[in-house]
Amino acid sequence: MSEVIADMAMSLDGFIADKQDRIDPLIGWYFNGDAEVTTPNPAVTFRTSEPSADVIRGALASVGAIVGGRRYFDLANGWGGRHPMGVPTFIVTHRPPPEDWPVDNDAIRFVRDGVESAIEQAKAAAGGKSVALATPTVTRAAYAAGLLDALSVNLVPVLLGDGIPWLSGLSDGPVELEGPSVVCGDGVTHLRYRVPKAG
Repeated sequence: MSEVIADMAMSLDGFIADKQDRIDPLIGWYFNGDAEVTTPNPAVTFRTSEPSADVIRGALASVGAIVGGRRYFDLANGWGGRHPMGVPTFIVTHRPPPEDWPVDNDAIRFVRDGVESAIEQAKAAAGGKSVALATPTVTRAAYAAGLLDALSVNLVPVLLGDGIPWLSGLSDGPVELEGPSVVCGDGVTHLRYRVPKAG
C-alpha cells in the first residue's frame, strides 16, 4: 500500500522559500559534493555528499507519483511537460491547464476536485510505491484529511527570517510526531518522521 510522504527542504526557522518564492539558500546541498546522482531527466544531475546521495537515490527508487499545487507547477513552468522525478504528477488546481498544454500529456495531470481525489489517483498510478507531496498547501490539506503518513524534512542550516512556511496553521496542534530517523549530509540534515493517525 502506498505511503503518502511530504518532502521539502526547510530553513531552521521553518520556511520552504522566501517571500519571492526563491529557494536558492535551501538547495545548495544538492550541488556541494562529489557523489553524482542522475535523475530520469537528463538535464538534472545532482552532486551531493554521499549521505545525501543515498537519501536522493532512495527517494528516486521509492516514489511512484507526486501531488503538488498549481503554484508549484507554474513556478516550474510545467517542467517542460514531465516532472524531473520521472513519475506521474498530479496538480491540484481550480483552474484549467494552460491553453497550450497538450491534451494527451499523461505525465502531468490536473485534478480539479481536491487533494483527496489527487492522492487517490496518485496511489493508483504509483503501483504500490510512495506518493510524495510537494507543496505546503497540499501537505496541510492531506494532513487535515488524515492522509499524511510521514514527513521528510531536509533541514538546512540557514535562517530566512521570513518567507513561506511549510507546516504552520494546523488546526489541531500540537501534533507529536514519531521519530526521527536522521541522516547527516553536508549542509543539510535529513529527518524522517511518522505522522500518527487520529484515534
